[in-house]
This record gives sequence, C-alpha cells and structure tokens, in this order.
Amino acid sequence: MKVAIYPGSFDPITNGHMDIVNRASKIFDKVIVAVLINGGKTSMFTLEERVELIKDSLIKNEKVVVDSFTGLLTDYIKENNIDVIVKGLRAVSDFESEFQMATMNRKLNENAETFFLTTDMKYAHLSSSLVKEVFRLGGNIEDFVSKPVLNAMIEKEVKDE
Repeated sequence: MKVAIYPGSFDPITNGHMDIVNRASKIFDKVIVAVLINGGKTSMFTLEERVELIKDSLIKNEKVVVDSFTGLLTDYIKENNIDVIVKGLRAVSDFESEFQMATMNRKLNENAETFFLTTDMKYAHLSSSLVKEVFRLGGNIEDFVSKPVLNAMIEKEVKDE
C-alpha cells in the first residue's frame, strides 16, 4: 500500500488544496492530510477546527485520512511508515521554497521522497491567506472554498462582531 502525506496549515483549506488531495488520491492508495501549526502565521481557525473542516470538505473521498502533528514532518513520516510527501505547486516561486524543503527533508530522512503536483490553472491564484483577506474585505469566496469552510468563516465573522 502506497501512502502519501499532504502537509500544511490549511487555514482554511481551499478548493486548490482539495484538488491536490483528490488528484493525489488517484495515484496513491491512501492520502493523509496532515494539519500542522505554523507559528509564523496567525490562524483564523484552531487546529481542531481545521481538522474538522478538512474532514467535512473531503468526506466523499474514502482514501483520505485527516490527522495533525507537531514537530518535524520527517519524524512523522518515519513513525507512520509514509512513502511520499505530496506538495502542490502554483508558480515558480512555490517550486523554489518547496524544493528547498524537499531537499532538507531528504537530508533529515533519506527515505523522504517528495512528489510535486502542479495546480489546476483555475486554482493558481488561490492561497489561504488571500482567501481570508478577500473574505475580510467583503468579497465573494464561494468559488474558492467548500461549503463547510464558507459557513465556518461566516460563523466566525458573526461571533467576532
């Protein structure tokens, strides 16, 4: 069984992320969407909320498992017998940073293979940060996130008022 991991902060998960997960699940037997805490970013959703939103958004894909972790990705993949790290690429600038991470992961764990998937062009402009900014400024994000994510963002905005 070939198991892949798709790590990220997913705050929130976008349709671009889900496209990568769904495409990876056609290649691998199981895809673990692994949510991590990114200390460099201010999160809209808690770790637990992000895990639940991903589960709700990808409920129809039986090959997907959602988990969370802290620490090094290379430790997580070793402990869980994961074969491949899946990363999505939107632009050349993504490749530069993702290539650097892939080589570092390989240095930390010689079995850490990274599999790059290029985004569908209809999602090339999407990032979680941009979706949050457009939402906060009153823009329509229906085409950018799943219904569960949109509803959760609206609910969060109402609570914050």
